[in-house]
Amino acid sequence: MNFESALAAYLDHLRIERGLSNNSIAAYRRDLTKFGDFLTGTASSFDAISEQKIVDFEVALKSNDLSLSSINRALSALKGFYQYCEREYHIDNPSRESSSHRLARKLPKALTVDEVSRLIASGYQEGDISSYRNCALLELLYSTGARVSELIDLSVSDVAKTMTSDGEVPVIRVRGKGSKERLVPLGSFALKAIEDYLTRTRPTYASKNSQSENALFLNQRGKRLSRQSAWQIVLDAAEKSNLTGKVSPHVLRHSFATHLLDGGADIRVVQELLGHSSVTTTQIYTLVTIDKVREAYSTAHPRAR
Repeated sequence: MNFESALAAYLDHLRIERGLSNNSIAAYRRDLTKFGDFLTGTASSFDAISEQKIVDFEVALKSNDLSLSSINRALSALKGFYQYCEREYHIDNPSRESSSHRLARKLPKALTVDEVSRLIASGYQEGDISSYRNCALLELLYSTGARVSELIDLSVSDVAKTMTSDGEVPVIRVRGKGSKERLVPLGSFALKAIEDYLTRTRPTYASKNSQSENALFLNQRGKRLSRQSAWQIVLDAAEKSNLTGKVSPHVLRHSFATHLLDGGADIRVVQELLGHSSVTTTQIYTLVTIDKVREAYSTAHPRAR
C-alpha cells in the first residue's frame, strides 16, 4: 500500500461513509497532497514514519507562511487520515500526539440592516435581466443564512411550500454539510425576488441550453451557476454599494444570524436555520449581541463608568 492508494481510499471513505461535501473532500485532498509532497521530498514512506516527521511537516508548513488556521486544518486532516490507516491497515499512528494551535477568537463581522438593504438593492440594474438573478441570490444569502455552496446546489423544486398550523408556508429545502437537509422559511422579500427571477430571467437562460439543468440559479449559458460566479455577484454588489472589503457571502450568513439574535430569536432556532450540528458553533454569534449590550450599557447608564 503506497500513499496515493491510501489517500484515494480515505477520500472514498469520506465521500461514501461520512457523506462529506465535494468542497470538504477537495480541501482534504489539498492538505494531504501537501503531506504527500513533503514525504516525497524527504524520501519517507507514509506507513513507517515517526512523530518527529509530523513535527517536521508542521515546520515545513510554517516556513511557507501558512496561517495558523491553515496549519491546523492540515494537521487535522492528517490526524483523520492516520486514524483511518491505523484502523484499516494496522499501521502505527505517528500523529497521535500532535495538537492544534490555539487561535484568537474572532467575532464574526455583521453588516447593519441598512447596509444589507443597500447591498441587495445594488444588485438590480435597469435593462439587465441578469440583475433579477443577482438580486435573488443576494436576497437568499441574507434571508436564509445559507452558505453560497448550498445556494448554488439548489434545484427549482427545492423552492416549495410546507403545511403548518397557520397554513402553507413558502420554504427552501437546503442540503448542508454531511448531506443534512433542512427547511428554511422564505420571507416576502426573498419570495418576490425568486418569483421575479423565475419569471423574467431563468426561462431565457434555460432556453440557451437544450439540456438545461434543473438548477435554480443558472448562468447566461443555461448551466448551473458556479461558486466563483456567485462570489463575483456579491463582490460586484459590494463595490456598487460602497461596501468593498466588508462583504463576502459568509458575511451575509453572519448578518442573518446576528440580526435574528438581536431580534430575540432563540439560539436553538438559529442553530437549526444555519444547519449547525452543535449549538456551540452558533454561540459565537451571541458574543456579538453581548458586545452590543455592553456598549449600550457603558454609554447610557450613569454609573457604568
